[in-house]
Amino acid sequence: MYKIKCLNPISQVGLTKLTADYQVTEELKEAEGVLVRSAAMHDMELPDSLLAVARAGAGTNNIPLDKCAEKGIVVFNTPGANANGVKELVVAGMLMAARDIVGGIQWVRENQQDENIAKAVEKEKKKFAGTELMGKRLGVIGLGAIGCRIANTAINLGMEVYGYDPYLSVNAAWNISRDVKHVLNEDEIYAQCDYITVHVPLLDSTRGMINKEAISKMKDGVVILNFARDLLAEEKDVIQGIEEGKIARYVTDFPNTTTAGAPGCIVIPHLGASTEESEDNCAIMAVQEIMDYLENGNIRNSVNYPACDMGVCRGAGRVAIFHKNIANMITKFTAVFGEKGINISDMTNKSRGEVAYTMMDVDSALTGDIVESLESIDGVFRARIVK
Repeated sequence: MYKIKCLNPISQVGLTKLTADYQVTEELKEAEGVLVRSAAMHDMELPDSLLAVARAGAGTNNIPLDKCAEKGIVVFNTPGANANGVKELVVAGMLMAARDIVGGIQWVRENQQDENIAKAVEKEKKKFAGTELMGKRLGVIGLGAIGCRIANTAINLGMEVYGYDPYLSVNAAWNISRDVKHVLNEDEIYAQCDYITVHVPLLDSTRGMINKEAISKMKDGVVILNFARDLLAEEKDVIQGIEEGKIARYVTDFPNTTTAGAPGCIVIPHLGASTEESEDNCAIMAVQEIMDYLENGNIRNSVNYPACDMGVCRGAGRVAIFHKNIANMITKFTAVFGEKGINISDMTNKSRGEVAYTMMDVDSALTGDIVESLESIDGVFRARIVK
């Protein structure tokens, strides 16, 4: 029986995917798996029983990834599960920036008691007139699951789309429209595009990437959309750009004291993935990832360990080993099995940066002394019997 702790409310659609071999527990100290959305885990004491954390969403800034890696705890996320919900909100953001829909609705509310509102609106509506998206240039920085969908939708809206992603995956390349112009750097997007939307992870290299220098390279009257992470933009520089007339609108999904209520800012209360469908999809994917790992040792969509899949174990036993990515480790592992007279029938080894993951299928049942022997090897973080 595997015990799962939910640190946040998780969609019941996802939780119903748990089989009779799983039990949702209130106690973190006894959990083998954790399902989480936004709960901060950096200061939590992670129990020795914990094997995996699945984030029902894409961002993992609330999870101590290095600490988990060193304890042999796999951290998963759910890329693409909420992509459509975010895509639709970004399109809504572009429409709100192009036409003062919010201002027009507010005017109607303020004048709802006016008996002559139907006539007054014909005079006042010119204050809220805007432009169309068709024919405008959109720059998409980051062509992952969300950026790819936005680019394709914008093409269907009649926009001219420029895309930049130095790490464009094969899967994204297959799914993106051939009409998207793939550029080699952000500067071309800054110089050419009327709308710019950013969809990259928050890293040291991307933190504050929308700053005074970047803004100076943009077209006058540019609209910037940030539905990825607020810290991707130096928002004081953005406000200055609005005040100077360089930026027409800044649309963001991350309210804070800098942007909330600021002229030229359309601030949405973090609704990107807040749809029933997105929450269900994220929960389903997170549950499936954690179940496949706990039952089979397979890793898919991990952010701190490499992808690794050996399917369902058909042999007598399977062991998973978390270790440093250094030379001679496999030799040491096989020596342990050789000393105990256990034949290895299948094996895979994958690495990611400084860490690595090895799975071995064997022809004999495994016992706890195997784990002790493997964990005694210098450089091994953890070993566990999967079967």
